[in-house]
Amino acid sequence: MKKTFNSIRSFLNTPVGVVIITTVIWHVILWGLKIPFNYYVSIAVFFIDIGIAFYLLDRLVYFFSQFVLPIQDPRDRQEIYSQVKTSNSGDRGPTLFIKNGRVIEHEGEANKRGPGVIVLDTASALVLRTDTEIISTVGPGIRFTREGEYIAGSVDLRTQWQFIGPFASELPFLNPTPASPPKSYNELQNRRQQTSGLTRDGFEVSPTISIKFSIKRPVGAKPTVNGVTSQYGFDPTSVLNAVTREVVRLGTAENSKTRMDWNKLPAHLVVNIWREYIRKFKLEDLFTTGEVSGLQTIEDMINKRVRQKHVVPLDDTGEPKPIPKNKWPESLEYNQLHARGLEIMEVRIHNVLFDPTIEEQIIQQWSAEWMKIAKQEEKFLNEKEALIETAARDEAGKKFAQIVSGKFEGKVTMPQQNLFKTLQLLIQPLKEFILEESNANSAMEKELRKLDEIWKWLLDHSAESASKQEGGGE
Repeated sequence: MKKTFNSIRSFLNTPVGVVIITTVIWHVILWGLKIPFNYYVSIAVFFIDIGIAFYLLDRLVYFFSQFVLPIQDPRDRQEIYSQVKTSNSGDRGPTLFIKNGRVIEHEGEANKRGPGVIVLDTASALVLRTDTEIISTVGPGIRFTREGEYIAGSVDLRTQWQFIGPFASELPFLNPTPASPPKSYNELQNRRQQTSGLTRDGFEVSPTISIKFSIKRPVGAKPTVNGVTSQYGFDPTSVLNAVTREVVRLGTAENSKTRMDWNKLPAHLVVNIWREYIRKFKLEDLFTTGEVSGLQTIEDMINKRVRQKHVVPLDDTGEPKPIPKNKWPESLEYNQLHARGLEIMEVRIHNVLFDPTIEEQIIQQWSAEWMKIAKQEEKFLNEKEALIETAARDEAGKKFAQIVSGKFEGKVTMPQQNLFKTLQLLIQPLKEFILEESNANSAMEKELRKLDEIWKWLLDHSAESASKQEGGGE
C-alpha cells in the first residue's frame, strides 16, 4: 500500500500529473458552480497544457543546469543540460570529482559507461581511454565524457615528499620485547628492509631516505582547454607518460608481476642506487670526518644520477674513476624518470641505523684512537716546547752578549789594566737596556737593585784598585 502511494505521489509530481490535478480541480469547481463547459474543448486544452508544461520544464532545466558547474562555453551548456536530463535514467555515465589526483565517487559510479562528467581541481590531471585506445589527457577543469570512456589513471600535480625506511625513534635492529605486538614488529621490519643495504665490509645499514619529486612541469604556465591555469603546472605529455608507460615489477613468486604506480618509481630507483653505492664503502668510511664523508658522497651521487643525463662512475672503493667528462656514461635512472614524465628535485639521507653492538664497537674504537692521537699530540707538543725553550735560551744568550758588548762594538782598545772598570763597561749597557724595557715590572726592579749593588761594589773596588796601581807606580 505504501509503495503504491509513493508511486502515485511520484507520478503527480511530473508535468502530466500536475496538469491532471489542475484540470480535475478546475472542472470540479465548474461543475460545483454549475457552469457549463465543452468536453471537447477541455480535452484539447488538456493536451495543450501538457505540451506547454513539458516545454517549460525543458527550458527551465536548460537554464538552471548552467549553474550546476562553472562553465562558460555554449557547448558545455548543452553538455550539462544533457547530463541533467539523463541524471535519473540508467543511461547516464559517471559523475566524478578528482581532488589532489584522487578519484572521489559514489559506490559503483566509475563502472558506468554512459556519457558523464569529471571535475578536476587545480592539482589534478588524468588520462581518458576506452577499451581499445587512449583518448586524451585532461587537465584541471571540467571534462564531459562520451559513452565508453573511463579513467585510465589520475595524477597529483603537486610536489610530492616521500619518506622510506625506519623512523627516527625506532630501533629495528633490536629483538622485539615480549609485549611488542607482532603486527607492529612486522611493520617495523618492513620499513627496515625498504632501505636495507650491506657495506663493503658486510655490515647492514638502514637509513631513512626522503625524496622530493613531481610530474615534470612545463617552462611556463599555460591554461587548459577549460581556461584553467594551474599553479602547479600541467604538461599533457608528462601526465600521459606517467600513466601509460607502466613499470612492471617481478615478484618472488613464479611468473608474479605487479604494475608499479607512477609515484612509486622514484623511491624504487633511489633505493637501488643507494644499495649500489653502499657496497663501495666500509662502515667506518660512511662517517669519516673530513671534507666529504662516505654518506655525503653517496647522497651527492644519488642526486646526480636522478637529475643529470651523464654522471661520473665510482670505482669499488667509492673513488671517482679518472674518465674525461665527455666519456661519462649515461644515467639509466634519469632516462627512466624522463621517459615516465617525472622529475626528482632532491634526495636526502638521514637517520642512519645499524646494529647497536657495532655502534658500541665503533665508539670504543674511536675512543681508543682518540686517546692514541691525544698522546701523540702531547708528545709532539712537549718536544716542540723543548725545542722552543732551547732556541729561546740560545737567542737570549746572543741578545745578552750583544747588549753587554755594546761599549766595545766597533772600537779597537788596549786591554784594560783595571778589571773592575771592564766589568763596569759590560754592566752599564745591560742596566740601560733593563731600564728601557722594564715598564715598572716588579721582577725587573729586583734585577736592577742587584745590578746597582754590583755597580757599587765595582766602583769601590775599582777605586781601590786604581789607588793601589798609583801607589805601586810611585
